[in-house]
Amino acid sequence: MTMNVQAAEAHTHSPTPAERMRLHRKRRRRGIRYVGILLDVTQIEGLIRKGYLGQECRDDRCALAFAIDALLSDALFNEK
Repeated sequence: MTMNVQAAEAHTHSPTPAERMRLHRKRRRRGIRYVGILLDVTQIEGLIRKGYLGQECRDDRCALAFAIDALLSDALFNEK
């Protein structure tokens, strides 16, 4: 899924401009678009309540990305 690609590309440091461009081109070739979003605490709690995110992962950016991806996929493809 798309978040798997982004999570695999996640860095613990800030990527250089060349790395950002390489990742942008790689995503574009795969038909993936990067969208940064802001989540407030009530939205994170909703992800936990609906089972997309574990309570212990509420501050984990990668886990949040996976939870949003799963929620969006379920909503669009009616898988859950």
